[in-house]
Amino acid sequence: MIQFIIPGKVQAQERPRFSRAGKGVKTHDAPKSKNYKEFVKLIAMQNKPQEPLHGALRLEVDIYVMPPKKYHTKPKLRLIDCGELRPVTKPDTDNLVKGIKDGMNGIIWGDDAQIVELVARKWYSMEPRAEIKVQQISICMEIK
Repeated sequence: MIQFIIPGKVQAQERPRFSRAGKGVKTHDAPKSKNYKEFVKLIAMQNKPQEPLHGALRLEVDIYVMPPKKYHTKPKLRLIDCGELRPVTKPDTDNLVKGIKDGMNGIIWGDDAQIVELVARKWYSMEPRAEIKVQQISICMEIK
């Protein structure tokens, strides 16, 4: 199992940008998304296996976001600490995970298509970060 933490605020994947390229149209990442993916790559490089993982993978991502200022009261902070108060606002959990997955492509695994199990959770914390767990799954196939 590979485990590591990506410190700081998790950047949601933004919509792609478009520009003209001659007669065609070229797409590219928005600057914030591109910068975040590069940051994730740096962290992944520090935690990479000797070679990218092969086969089916399980990815667990726990995303910790700062609570809004109105939640900085003692009763709300107690609810946050015990996990009863969770972020149900934008950005969507799947958009937060996309940038993380893209940043780890070719480093932790060959391609994110290898992820056959995905668990993603959003939590409140005064310390924003993403906690990553990647595990290879052995899938038994019976040949008759």
